[in-house]
Amino acid sequence: MELKKIERLKQNLQSVIVGREDVMEYLLIGLLAQGHVLLEDVPGTGKTVMAKSMARSLECDFSRIQFTPDILPSDITGMSVYNQKEMTFEFRPGPAFTNILLADEINRATPRTQAALLECMEERQITMDGTTYVLKRPFLVLATQNPIETQGTFPLPEAQLDRFLIKTSMGYPTTEEALLILDRFIAKNPLNDLEPVMTAEEVIEAQDALPGIQMDESIRTYIVQLVEATRKAEGVVLGVSPRGSLALMRAAQARAMIHGRDYVIPEDVKTLAKPVLTHRIICRSQSVLNRNPAAAVMDQILNHVEVPTERPEVG
Repeated sequence: MELKKIERLKQNLQSVIVGREDVMEYLLIGLLAQGHVLLEDVPGTGKTVMAKSMARSLECDFSRIQFTPDILPSDITGMSVYNQKEMTFEFRPGPAFTNILLADEINRATPRTQAALLECMEERQITMDGTTYVLKRPFLVLATQNPIETQGTFPLPEAQLDRFLIKTSMGYPTTEEALLILDRFIAKNPLNDLEPVMTAEEVIEAQDALPGIQMDESIRTYIVQLVEATRKAEGVVLGVSPRGSLALMRAAQARAMIHGRDYVIPEDVKTLAKPVLTHRIICRSQSVLNRNPAAAVMDQILNHVEVPTERPEVG
């Protein structure tokens, strides 16, 4: 049943987005695994359109925050306002009290403001003035950012990067895809006609079914070996934490569900290792020729760590 709903959601996204099926799958994985997704690329590659398409395909509450250098933490979480009539302070929730939160150009805000998302991304709650407010399910942060070398941006703190399940990029379309984009948008914007195809209850039902996806011990060992290899790799200052291994496990289960399986195969883990783990690795330095040394580290690790060959036993 979950597979039919997921397929319906994927088809809805494809009615707007041309190509980039890998990015669409990452968004679906984030949704099912209750993780957050960071889309990084230069302006104009469709990051916001992709995030909006996901939000409009779900019958859930949606909020968008346009991050700017002058935005404050209270603009995200909310603030206490004094009620003169009652002579008390009342808490007014901010846009973070939603199901799908689009944090657009998140790295244009200062680190202080970026940190306002730390608690709600990890613990699904917001604490204000000594009171903790639990966020309703589902809760998904879809964030976009321009590359850090773009003028007027602030790199995300490592602690916040670690809270994103997946970090990926849109990339430029091929010639054929670029022509299809022009054809699709020539008369009207298909995003305006997008209708929800999945309710909040259906999303929660699929999320709750995820732990039932079986994972053989050999594959769990493979995940641990990949993570431990990041801590021993040459040139790495900080490797992947246990949170990263848990993220890779959940992401692999979500990919198995999307592909209609009730068990994880090694290919699930190997396919997701880079988008799930790379942004959690801190290297000593980067050169002009290699601006993403963490990706090179992950390529080496994936080539050297032995992949389980036996098909997991499923009962």
